[in-house]
Amino acid sequence: MAVVGLGLMGASLCMDLKEGNLCREVRGVARRTRTVLDAFFAHAVDLATNDLQTGILGADIVILATPVRTIIATLEEIGPRLWPGALVMDMGSTKGDICAAMEHLPASIQPVGGHPMCGKETAGFEAAECGLYRNATWVLAPLPRTSPDALALATEFALAVGARPLVLEAQRHDRLVASISHLPFLVASALTAAVAEVGADDPTVWDVAAGGFRDTSRVAASDTQMFLD
Repeated sequence: MAVVGLGLMGASLCMDLKEGNLCREVRGVARRTRTVLDAFFAHAVDLATNDLQTGILGADIVILATPVRTIIATLEEIGPRLWPGALVMDMGSTKGDICAAMEHLPASIQPVGGHPMCGKETAGFEAAECGLYRNATWVLAPLPRTSPDALALATEFALAVGARPLVLEAQRHDRLVASISHLPFLVASALTAAVAEVGADDPTVWDVAAGGFRDTSRVAASDTQMFLD
């Protein structure tokens, strides 16, 4: 199995796979050499590389755990190099554009869109942890071309790391997630910006801010680039 992207989501997945001895080999692909070294020496993967083609070579399952636009670009790049019959999944927070890009994969490849509904405000390999997916809903968005066997394998995979698989059509997923994930981020960001403006005139506002403000604004600390993507 190859996991492309070793941030919070991808690295946590690798840790679960290794901890549970769930597959023969876990490969991790990351852009930064520092992340490659961190993953290898933390024993989160069996093989770590910053070369995409080396990472996916001969993999039966490829998981794309990068920002949405990077996933789309990666799908175009890896298509001709995937092992025939390989299952390709992703972990992007929107599904419409990704599933559309998956349609262009070679006919021998089995694509299933995915989105685990979990995470933290912190990002990067350092934030990864075993058990992140336990009891989390893992949305699976099969394409019309996805075979029943491929969807069954994706379902089994989600169950193996303790998640609760839920099959949704891509556009329905995007509509629902916009309301329960993306909108709260915008609201929290607007709140934080408004209080920061007050704080510029009267810094005491930060002394009186307590649990209610912390709970309401917490999600604003999430990776802004991921939401913009």
